[in-house]
Amino acid sequence: MSTPLTERELKRSSATLLVLALVDETPRHGYDIGKLIEQRSNGAIAFQMASLYPLLYRLEHRGWISGKWQEKTGERRRRFYRITPEGRKILASERGIWQAFVGALDRVAGLR
Repeated sequence: MSTPLTERELKRSSATLLVLALVDETPRHGYDIGKLIEQRSNGAIAFQMASLYPLLYRLEHRGWISGKWQEKTGERRRRFYRITPEGRKILASERGIWQAFVGALDRVAGLR
């Protein structure tokens, strides 16, 4: 059984990959990103919105995503994020790093 610290560290280290992968598919707002991560991981990965939004701001500050406010009649204003060309380079790198890491874990621990 893993400890909460290990789970927190894994979540933190995978957060950039997860966010970039989702906004690479289509522009998304923060709440949508958080819910999709939770849904697609079958609840194994969940982010508190209070920790997800600072991550989005950091990724935007680094130039890996760009945000734009959008308003729809009858709905509240939302900031939609899309990946930038630099963000796509980072995403490709992150995917390679994680594939190599998971492969190494599998070779050592027989995960599959």
